[in-house]
Amino acid sequence: MKRAGFLIERIADIDNLLLAYTKAIRGKHLKREVKRFGEAFDDNIRLLHEALLQGTVRVGDYHYFTIYDPKERVICAASFPERVLHHAIMNVCHDYFDRSLIADTYATRKGKGVYAALDRAVWGASRHRYVVKLDYRKFYDSISHEVLFGQLVQKFKDERLLSLFYRIIDSYHVTPGYGLPIGNLTSQYFANSYLSSLDHRMKEVVRVPVYIRYMDDILMFADDAAFLRDAVRGMQEYATDRLRLTLKSPIYRVTSSGVPFLGYKVYPHHYRLAGRSKRRFCHKMSIYKRLYDRNEWGEKEYQEHILPLLSFVEHACSKQYRKAVVEKG
Repeated sequence: MKRAGFLIERIADIDNLLLAYTKAIRGKHLKREVKRFGEAFDDNIRLLHEALLQGTVRVGDYHYFTIYDPKERVICAASFPERVLHHAIMNVCHDYFDRSLIADTYATRKGKGVYAALDRAVWGASRHRYVVKLDYRKFYDSISHEVLFGQLVQKFKDERLLSLFYRIIDSYHVTPGYGLPIGNLTSQYFANSYLSSLDHRMKEVVRVPVYIRYMDDILMFADDAAFLRDAVRGMQEYATDRLRLTLKSPIYRVTSSGVPFLGYKVYPHHYRLAGRSKRRFCHKMSIYKRLYDRNEWGEKEYQEHILPLLSFVEHACSKQYRKAVVEKG
């Protein structure tokens, strides 16, 4: 694949920075740092434009907090000016990352996403007898800076852009030389791209009949259970040797019994909410209703929180369950 060059000027273009700002501000209009940026909007955009061209743009100004749903994770939120920067970068670089991915990779891609991945998984389950579910141990924390930067050098030749990528990658680590911050837009692209060579190997060399990946969650379908076990062994060898990653214990299933994937359980002709997702849905609905009843939330805030929950469950065969929880609340 021909490497991309002369991109930093496009990233620094004022119109691109304005587009990046409109994306970064979504849902954050009332935050103090967003208001502060807007108070000197023209100056801040100009300074970002100049810093990009001069190679002096600031990175690594992070705010850390912990979430516990569905599991404990440390989220690393970049400052608002850096979020604008990340959007500006990916406005221009999205296609260069995207074109190297196989069709059945579904994260951070236009026209893809969770529900497209689930529909494809149902399709795979309806055509094959066996499936294996895979993911990586502490995936974001285990990404090698050295390996990642080597991959980026193969995609891009713009030295200023590569220098910026290197500084973004180097601004965070869990252990020296390893880790990407969960919460950054650039991290999503870097992490998704990190497994691309493995995807191509499993599809084009190993020839897995149906291979589906959403970030580090992977499903492989086949009619031969022994074939899947051999494929998993080869995947682990490649991941260890080339990517410095470790697979968790694989989950093997007969497709008719269902397989967990992205908070749902996938069957040959449909998918349902997984048990843990049902419990989370019920728990959150109860909390949100209590906050609303106590007048701690108004109607608007209540709706903003429950609508994503309802959207999550409406895609599964869960109409009666959803109705029961809502009526109970």
